[in-house]
Amino acid sequence: MSKFIMDNWMLISIAIASGGMLFWPVLQGAVTAGLNPASAVQLINREKAVVVDVCEPGEFAAGHVGGAKNVPLGELESKLASVVKNKAVPLILVCQSGARSGRAVAIAKKLGYEQAQSLGGGLSSWRAANLPVEKG
Repeated sequence: MSKFIMDNWMLISIAIASGGMLFWPVLQGAVTAGLNPASAVQLINREKAVVVDVCEPGEFAAGHVGGAKNVPLGELESKLASVVKNKAVPLILVCQSGARSGRAVAIAKKLGYEQAQSLGGGLSSWRAANLPVEKG
């Protein structure tokens, strides 16, 4: 077995590298799952989607999507119903990177918000798309 590995080390390393390159898009998709900024803007404009930022108040004050309502992730289950009364309206959940908003989608759906979606890449992707950010 070890003679085979020694004789074919270059082929084995090429196979491993190829497998890694095939698997890379799957990993990228897991990180950036959710709405892209352009789709989020369309939902906001066409379907009056409500944007809920699940960051902590300090992060929210430093910058957020215009018109977003701040409900920190830890308080989402208890406060979302009072902030967004209509469960049929599309809901876009946002955080800095998309990780917390991904967890927030599961909470929102459990509460009956079937059209809840996360902004893939979070506020970082929003800024990268040169979309406006409010402060305060």
